[in-house]
Amino acid sequence: MAAPAPASNVHHFRESRAVPDPFLEPSPALRIPHPVPLVLDNGSLQVRAGWACPGAEPEPLLLFRSLAARSRGASRSLTQIGNDIPNLEPLRWLLKSPFDRNVVVNLELQELVFDYVFQHLGVASQGCVDHPIVLTEALCNSLYARQMMSELLFECYQVPKVSYGVDSLYSFYHNRKKDAPHSGLIISSGYQCTHILPVLKGRVEAMNCKRINLGGSQAATYLQRLLQLKYPGHFAAITLSRMEEILHEHSYVAEDYFEELQKWRSPEYYENNVHKMQLPFSNKLLGSALTSEEKQERRQQQLRRLQELNARRREEKLQLDQERLDRLLFVQELLEDGHVDQFHKALIELNMDSAEELQSYIHKLGLAIEQTKQKILQAEVNIEVDVVDSKPETPDLEQIGGEPSLEDIESMNELDPLFPEEQVEVEKPVTPVQPIFNLAEYHQMFLGTERIRVPEILFQPSLIGEEQAGIAETMQYVLDRYPKEVQEELVQNVFLTGGNMMFPGMKARIQRELLEMRPFKSTFQVNLASNPILDAWYGARDWALDYMNHEEGWITRKDYEEKGGEYLKEHCASGPYIPITLPKQAPRTMTGAATSVEPTAANQATTTTLSGSGEQA
Repeated sequence: MAAPAPASNVHHFRESRAVPDPFLEPSPALRIPHPVPLVLDNGSLQVRAGWACPGAEPEPLLLFRSLAARSRGASRSLTQIGNDIPNLEPLRWLLKSPFDRNVVVNLELQELVFDYVFQHLGVASQGCVDHPIVLTEALCNSLYARQMMSELLFECYQVPKVSYGVDSLYSFYHNRKKDAPHSGLIISSGYQCTHILPVLKGRVEAMNCKRINLGGSQAATYLQRLLQLKYPGHFAAITLSRMEEILHEHSYVAEDYFEELQKWRSPEYYENNVHKMQLPFSNKLLGSALTSEEKQERRQQQLRRLQELNARRREEKLQLDQERLDRLLFVQELLEDGHVDQFHKALIELNMDSAEELQSYIHKLGLAIEQTKQKILQAEVNIEVDVVDSKPETPDLEQIGGEPSLEDIESMNELDPLFPEEQVEVEKPVTPVQPIFNLAEYHQMFLGTERIRVPEILFQPSLIGEEQAGIAETMQYVLDRYPKEVQEELVQNVFLTGGNMMFPGMKARIQRELLEMRPFKSTFQVNLASNPILDAWYGARDWALDYMNHEEGWITRKDYEEKGGEYLKEHCASGPYIPITLPKQAPRTMTGAATSVEPTAANQATTTTLSGSGEQA
């Protein structure tokens, strides 16, 4: 694959900030004749929410990051959710997610996310949410995670019914065609994980599904590490938010990775395809733009601050020494007044041995106080002298205003030939020293092979030290688990969905990998979702409209109370439900107790018989 068009210009970061979501007013059409379903695509990166109503907006009304920020010790009401956080980087250390990879584990944060959705969508019911909920979950989600989610929805929000589905299967459901086969191989790559899902006759084959623990999150972290090692001087400016922007807008997948690396070795190819990312900078960082007068004024200000600081320290020292001298004089007065016992106690407290030592210390302390006072007076005099000297000197007005004498005119005429008027130059103002390098170019990052190295981890996880198979190897492994006829049926509809499938060149790379692994002259078809990011929500909305009045796929409150929170009603876009089967323990009855006692009684009888025969012998 050829690289995208040459980038001759410099690219700037958009530095986009989140805009708080508005609080929408509830529409009467959402409740008449009955409450319409609420569709929630609960992704590990982004939450998408909207209504499944034929007359409502066909787009999700809310799109926000699945993140929460709350300071330590702050109350629950002060938690910021999603778009309430304008900039993620200052609060990066406070951010928390309800997810561990792609499974919800923090139900407290998930409850805050639900509150955010219901409040901004204008759910008007009092004390409950009386709308059916269509919610996405991870493929082969754990029973415990689904149980906690059902408990939250039914017990906390009192929802009438809920349906769980897999996002990639909803996307497959949305992009289906009437004459297209209902079988296919789904490749879904999101923020945390990548899945390979075989679908036969409209139902996912969960036993043969495989997961790769790599996604957009690991790619952004890898790109950040590469650029921080390449540009250590801009370590703090290389943030995750900027790396995600580079990943989405400047990266592409190479059709042949090693062949593309050889192209990047060419200087001409590098100059034509390198992307230069401009980091923010300020010209005010340079101090050479100051004039000599401004520098002199700045030195004067620093000098005055130092003089004030020294004067303050001298006054504090003088005050402490004066207090100590007063105390020593008081002890000396005790001796003069005849209070010998008190005098000796005071000497012990002062750690002195005799009156002579006390007198010597008083004398030295008095001299030190006098020297400090002299320094303070001298400093004040120096400040006054500096102020006087700083005034500009004015020449004598009488000499300027008077007429020149005859001797002065003759001396000036003698000097005229030596210093002609044309050679007199006016003093030029001091110009600021220009930097020897371009400051803007210093704050530029050059994206070369990083544009293809980062997305390549989906096909070669070993680039970041992960001992996992890539997409191509995993796809081959899944196909090998089926006979040739089924393989041929699956590869006729290889469906790509998820945010990472939007990389330029991804479809061509998958086609090349299939061409290498499939038999000679075999056929296959690779299809890309119409909108890999939002098709999961569109598919869930389509399913809710199609099955709104059916019982298939809906878990009612009665089902929740009878079969438990882990229960799942399967449908065309859901995973399988595999209930927990615990081995039943044999009930302990009276018959069993009697059976267990009888051998003991027989043993006792045998023992008695043997002992009796022994006695007779």
